[in-house]
Amino acid sequence: MAGEKITEQASRYDHLEKMSVQELLTSINSEDQAVPLAVQKVIPDIERLIEAIVENMIGGGRLFYIGAGTSGRLGILDASEIPPTYGLPAGVVIGIIAGGWKAITTPVENAEDDEEQGWKDLEAHGVNEKDVVVGVAASGSTPYVIGALRECQKRGIVTGSISSNPNALVSAVADYPVEVIVGPEFVTGSTRMKSGTAQKLVLNMISTTVMIQLGRVEGNRMVNMQLTNEKLVDRGTKMVMEKTGLQDYERAKQLLLENKSVKNAVMAYSRAELH
Repeated sequence: MAGEKITEQASRYDHLEKMSVQELLTSINSEDQAVPLAVQKVIPDIERLIEAIVENMIGGGRLFYIGAGTSGRLGILDASEIPPTYGLPAGVVIGIIAGGWKAITTPVENAEDDEEQGWKDLEAHGVNEKDVVVGVAASGSTPYVIGALRECQKRGIVTGSISSNPNALVSAVADYPVEVIVGPEFVTGSTRMKSGTAQKLVLNMISTTVMIQLGRVEGNRMVNMQLTNEKLVDRGTKMVMEKTGLQDYERAKQLLLENKSVKNAVMAYSRAELH
């Protein structure tokens, strides 16, 4: 049945207020354990979405996540971690939330119900047919997201979706829908719990795999990470030492800071050694 909302079904647990802290924690943990198994079932769908994203990004396109509430915040979180982790410029992976930046910390009433605003928010970023837009909506019925994806499809822009209901309405406007069916929430309708966890897992899978496919990882290391604090400088210095065979920590650190990334530092060292 299209639009069936398992996410709104009653919790399998009741009288939560009468449970001890241990009972609550054990029960929540028990429910959470089902999430990665639900994600596992849709890996083929995630794979198809990722392949489309990689193809478009190689061609100069960008990746957009668009959502409302928790879904929007998770998209922004994933997008914001790409520049420091993988060294891509800001604006290549973009998160958009219904209600704008204020909605990241403060709910904006009725923002998710505006079916036209999602496309307007995408237009503000100059979205085009090179890009991929992924709608994130636990219920799969958020008008803000559905309206945005519908307009994208009209204009030949590749779309994907991440939801937690079978035959979700948002899937109908997604070229690459991903439906992670985690079942009713521990607190009825509280989709920031299992559904939110599923979204975070899928977003991690998407961005990590895309970045690896785009050459932002070598071996198992983040060779393009931004050197924004001492911890990352130290990590990068040790990576330079490992990759070059240098035993001098200070020289490796100087190479890293001069060249701004592990990858560039190693290349500079190799060039110097050749001469």
